[in-house]
This record gives sequence, structure tokens and C-alpha cells, in this order.
Amino acid sequence: MQLRIPADSAFLAVLRTATAGLAARLDFTLDDIEDLRIAVDEACAMVLPQARTGSDLTCSFELGERSLVVAVTAECDEPRQPSRDGFAWTVLAALTSTVSAEVDGDRLTIRLSRSTTDVE
Repeated sequence: MQLRIPADSAFLAVLRTATAGLAARLDFTLDDIEDLRIAVDEACAMVLPQARTGSDLTCSFELGERSLVVAVTAECDEPRQPSRDGFAWTVLAALTSTVSAEVDGDRLTIRLSRSTTDVE
């Protein structure tokens, strides 16, 4: 599943709501759903400052049997890897099973995943 919205923070509530709805379908706990909402918000906060003016933010969701993978992508003029030493990356790493960033041409993608088996 893929959602495309304007690369503007005013539209991020749509992505947070979609993430929460999909995680609920996978029987994530309320705490885990909130963690994913925060993680998607942090990923967008890393991507949006680099997004090309007037472009779109694309968010793809891959549903597994007990996992959810979310990839946030924006077209950028000069995409750069986010700092892995910063607070935002630390938050992402704490709230997810995996997190990675990729620059491919003029696109920056942050991919995160969470599994229901990660929960004790």
C-alpha cells in the first residue's frame, strides 16, 4: 500500500493515522501503535527538510503476518544521509525493530520496521 501527500508537515496526520490503523489490524498493542506513530513522525521530520519544494512525500506500507514496514521517501535537490548520531535517529532506533536510510539519485528514503514479536 502506498500513500502520496504533499511534502508539507500539515499533512503528516494522514500518515500517522494510516500507520496506527494498519498496526491495529496486525494486533499491535496500544503502546506499540503509539511508538510507530512517533517513529513515522520522526522519519518524516528527517526527510521533509530536504524535500524539494512543491514535491510529494511518498509513504509505503508493507504488511507482514506480524510485522509492519514503513518507508518514507521524498524527492530532494541534494539528498543527504541523516545523522545516525542525532537524537532523532536514536528515537527511531529505540522505537523500531530496524531503521535504515538510503539515498538513490534524487530520493531520500527512511525505512523502519516493527514486529509484534518484538514486544515482550
